[in-house]
Amino acid sequence: MPRLLHSGQVIVDLAMPVECLPAPGGEVLAESARFDAGGGFNVMAAAARNGLPVVYLGRHGQGRFGDLAREAMQREGIQMSLACSPGADTGLCVVLTDASAERTFISHIGAEGELSTEDLAQVRVAADDYVYVSGYSLLQASKAQALLDWLLALPSDLPLMFDPGPLLGSVEPSLIAALLPRVGIWSSNRAEALQFTGCLDIDSALEHLAMRLAPEALLVLRDGPRGCWISQQGRHALVPGFQVEALDSNGAGDAHAGVFVAALAAGYAPLAAARRANAAAALAVTRRGPATAPGTAEVEAMLRAC
Repeated sequence: MPRLLHSGQVIVDLAMPVECLPAPGGEVLAESARFDAGGGFNVMAAAARNGLPVVYLGRHGQGRFGDLAREAMQREGIQMSLACSPGADTGLCVVLTDASAERTFISHIGAEGELSTEDLAQVRVAADDYVYVSGYSLLQASKAQALLDWLLALPSDLPLMFDPGPLLGSVEPSLIAALLPRVGIWSSNRAEALQFTGCLDIDSALEHLAMRLAPEALLVLRDGPRGCWISQQGRHALVPGFQVEALDSNGAGDAHAGVFVAALAAGYAPLAAARRANAAAALAVTRRGPATAPGTAEVEAMLRAC
């Protein structure tokens, strides 16, 4: 059975909804505050809730945040390939979500920012697995090269899904140049794709990316409430989204990515997988918190209703 091997980082979110962000030196009161597992956990939880077994390849720390992260993964049935890393706790991300449902992040990296060649040598990869790579991983000096070497040594027909994230422009260009030709699935939002490519429109960005990825690469560009763009071998299609009242966009892209890869692994064609992912993302933004992806039953109920 296919699995998702997630090579990113699980951290802990301190989520605080606010009416608006304060000016520098100012202060606002949050409506609430809560700690939740976040980061790479969001994608993994979405995939697991939609029937795809998941293995977390990253490190997790020793301390209150590491305990919280492990408990969350265990509840979702996510396997961990590594034991707890002594000497450092799991990292923390402060998430501020304003009244428009837009979120702002301030992160501190912990034990999850390191990964060695020896850590990755323990991973057993099957022919039908999917490997998930986060652009954040390429920013970690104690992880990037070991991870890249491992990825490039995998069988060429193994699907590699890449989520560039918003900081890809800060990654060492040689790392990006080495990784992109191996990427089989690109998953990002519109702003990330335009920023990385320097293009002004979706069509141009898709064409630019296609030239840098594997020849058969599948591109997924999330476009907010409009839905998402699917592109492969020069053919682009907009898969419409679902109209909902958004409360919190934190984790919506992760819900989309996790449900999309779970659908592909279950045998859905890309356009059908994208529709399922759009439904999941729409449901996710109606709930507060990072890992708000629905399960299979909720996704199917929304598809039937629409």
